[in-house]
Amino acid sequence: MHAVAAFPTVVWSPDVLRHEPRAEIWVGVSTPGTEVPARATVLLDAVTAAGATVVDAQAYDDAPLHAVHDRAMVDHLRAIAEQWSQGPYAELVGQDRVVPYVFPTAGMLDGLPAHEPVATHARAGLYCYDTMTLVGPGTWQAARAAVDVALTAADLVADGAASSYALVRPPGHHATRRGFGGSCYLNNAAVAAQRLRDRGAGRVAIVDIDAHHGNGTQAIFYDRADVFYGSVHVDPGAGWFPHFVGFADELGSDAGAGSTHNIPLAPGTGDEGWLAALDELLARLAPFRPDALVVSLGVDAAGVDPESPLEVSTDGFRGAGERLAALGRPTVLVHEGGYELARLGVDTVAVLSAFGEDAS
Repeated sequence: MHAVAAFPTVVWSPDVLRHEPRAEIWVGVSTPGTEVPARATVLLDAVTAAGATVVDAQAYDDAPLHAVHDRAMVDHLRAIAEQWSQGPYAELVGQDRVVPYVFPTAGMLDGLPAHEPVATHARAGLYCYDTMTLVGPGTWQAARAAVDVALTAADLVADGAASSYALVRPPGHHATRRGFGGSCYLNNAAVAAQRLRDRGAGRVAIVDIDAHHGNGTQAIFYDRADVFYGSVHVDPGAGWFPHFVGFADELGSDAGAGSTHNIPLAPGTGDEGWLAALDELLARLAPFRPDALVVSLGVDAAGVDPESPLEVSTDGFRGAGERLAALGRPTVLVHEGGYELARLGVDTVAVLSAFGEDAS
């Protein structure tokens, strides 16, 4: 008998399909949304064809969600789409999705105390930090289901599985404790990492290979010594989202000083440079000696992806999976980006195929 690689158990909920953004408002223009429900069905088809065992997500209460997100933001996301639908926006301007137009930034308030706005179109900007991340009638249900998927995947690993894959959308790594944006609403990777901590892992490392910096995940754990956050991503200094953060000099604060590491990459980096950066990041991770690993598995670094210029091939993603699996840590892989449907499933399976226990 020869050894075969066992594919990670895949956790799934059909409710992740309920979010339909339809569009993004970018520099004031409505453009077609790329974070579409078909992303999840493509991924499900790909992992099923690869022979994965697919299990349904369990239902959880909100306590694990509140461990990483402000309760007021969670309540806002739960209610804002229904509040919007009761207003005049669909009839008045043809907009049936929640789109903020004003934000209570430090520049606007300039030190003044902020009051709770009355108008729904003003409340829309309380926690959302961009105009790209629209909220529709199924957004809360999909984002909340994604959290349950991530929690189920984390519990599988906490209960002894070598690895699991949370097949989720919308993605989550741009969602901060008190804000959402970048097509992300609730931070699935952060929820999984905190769940592993709560289930007994003394130290958890999050390695983010999405093409964009996970500003939300970094912010949630920035001052903590028990969770390492490391990311390889396209350089925000070259004009890429999230623009304001994701630079190499961001290393954590207070107790978390030294537990954050970013490696920004130039557009057009390609496989060799991307994998070299991942090797460097994993070398920085080694002294942390994590008890468990969370991978923010975005595949939007693919050469054909419309959202990134990093030019990584399927072989590059396979190499990333091999490097991450070689750490030998119990691992939860949580899906993030990847928007070219023809490559999405192929590249994801290339990473996942490196994980699992060998069986004779």
